[in-house]
Amino acid sequence: MATTARTSEPRCYDLPAAALLIAGAVFVVLLATSGRYGYFRDTLYYLACARHLAWGYVDQPPLVAGLVWLVSHTLGTSLAALAVAPALADAGLVLLTAALARELGGGRFAAALAALAAACAPVYWVEGRQLSMNIFEPLLWMGCLFVVIRIVKTDDQRLWLWFGALAGIGLENKYSIGVFGAGVIAGLLLTGERRAFAEKWLWLGGLIALGIFAPNLIWNLRHHWPFFELMHNIRASGRDIRLGPAAYWLTQILMVSPVNILLWLPGLAWLYGARQGRFRVLAWTFVFTAGIFMALHGKDYYTAPVYPILLAAGAVAAEAASAARRWIRPALAGMLVLLTAPLLPIVVPFYATPAGYLRFVARLPFPLPRTEAGHESSPLPQFFADELGWQQMTAEVARAYNALPPAARADTAIFAGNYGEAGAIDFFGPRYGLPPAISGHQSYFLWGPRGYTGARMIAMSGDRAQWLRLYRRVTQAGTKDVPYALERGPIWLCEDPRGWSLQATWPRWKHWD
Repeated sequence: MATTARTSEPRCYDLPAAALLIAGAVFVVLLATSGRYGYFRDTLYYLACARHLAWGYVDQPPLVAGLVWLVSHTLGTSLAALAVAPALADAGLVLLTAALARELGGGRFAAALAALAAACAPVYWVEGRQLSMNIFEPLLWMGCLFVVIRIVKTDDQRLWLWFGALAGIGLENKYSIGVFGAGVIAGLLLTGERRAFAEKWLWLGGLIALGIFAPNLIWNLRHHWPFFELMHNIRASGRDIRLGPAAYWLTQILMVSPVNILLWLPGLAWLYGARQGRFRVLAWTFVFTAGIFMALHGKDYYTAPVYPILLAAGAVAAEAASAARRWIRPALAGMLVLLTAPLLPIVVPFYATPAGYLRFVARLPFPLPRTEAGHESSPLPQFFADELGWQQMTAEVARAYNALPPAARADTAIFAGNYGEAGAIDFFGPRYGLPPAISGHQSYFLWGPRGYTGARMIAMSGDRAQWLRLYRRVTQAGTKDVPYALERGPIWLCEDPRGWSLQATWPRWKHWD
């Protein structure tokens, strides 16, 4: 039965001006630096997915493609236009972290400190620069936990309906919310909040989540669960760098900012023990979510969406601990700023050139972590390296394509080795007169060979020996060696196929990895 709130604690919407200023500063900085290097690899792919709207894709649910479609048809496809939504989401996360602190019982200082802590976490700066599913994930996870806090405080079990709605949207955004959901269930079972299972509202919330997720679930069923095949292939290929427990938690500390450990670690303890363990369900949620990702050797940033609740709780704990010594409060806030600001250039492109960035990184006392073996081909971190070289690569392909006789171009396919290359050809190619690319990578495989027979190809991956097994004449037609970019190597013109058809052999070109 629903009841009125048990306490007269501060309301979440009563945020201090400092929190609003911090969120505004995050938004402005992200927009101001949005065009520094170029389009990110995944953004080019999402733009391609937005031109093939569906209820699912090989490697993702449909939400981000739908959002990119909406942005491209309203604001446009410039770097600045594509930066608005993620910048707003990052600024919103700062405010939501402050609101969580208020809902946990914190005062105005706790809310401001929580906002500052969220703004000091490097991982949200990285995600806030890219229109992808990652920056919306913490908003959805924390929205779910906001509902859980309200349920704990008011015992209004009907709020599980809102939890279900947010979780369903989260499933349409990124499947990893399933791990977070398992963490919430574990937290409920290990605390007195398990009584929610005895009422209908939790189960109805689950049905709402399932209903929202149903279109993508049906799409996966019809396409034979491509995401599971993709995950199996990634594990089998050894593409991801696996970290042991010590290395994993070191990357967590760096990802959320070393100074923020002064908040999130006490925040975890506060959630577990403060107020007679009233919010212990949230502590267990973090423990199980992070533990599952670590056990599964997930990438370090997979846990990023769950940290704001610890930062909010840590801010509440710090406010309470400093009640008798208020001078600690500005000292703590100042330390967050002074120790984080010098490190922001690691994740925000303040330097105009990659060379300037590398000179800065060379002075750091620690190496930057890598999440995939392929990222080591550039000295830049992947989130910058994957913004470089795409238009130059497309221009090289166009030079080779336009050098062909006009009659030959109609039957010349542009084959990309991965969705970044294919997305670049599809986005930049029209200005050079190029047709859409074909590829066996991820969802490009589902879009097929576009009517090409394979009579002639401009190939952007592989070596000459590989293509000579399929063609009698293979010549180098260009190169994609742009300094600091991850995509390197020759561009091949392949002619005179050895008795095969692209249409007949297309299933063999599938590359889900």
